[in-house]
Amino acid sequence: MMLARIYQPARAATQSGLANTRTWIHEFEQGAVSPEALMGWQAVADASGHHRLEFESREQAIDFARRNGIPHQVIEPQVSKRIPKAYADNFGYRRKEPWSH
Repeated sequence: MMLARIYQPARAATQSGLANTRTWIHEFEQGAVSPEALMGWQAVADASGHHRLEFESREQAIDFARRNGIPHQVIEPQVSKRIPKAYADNFGYRRKEPWSH
């Protein structure tokens, strides 16, 4: 049986918001890819790699894998350090460097 990965998706690189990053994803690792004999496209022998399930919490995803006897690996999300900034700070008196054009 294939190993399942349980993880939280990262935010899109082009966006600053955290939409679609609250859910946990349960998906199987992709199997060995080989060229198809007829058309030469990339083919996978096991179609379970195409399944992707979303859960509201980490515990729900782990519970699903355990109930169905699926070996799984939990990948913890990397929390980014957010530094709040304001545009007005560019013109503050306490800047370390003087502001100029």
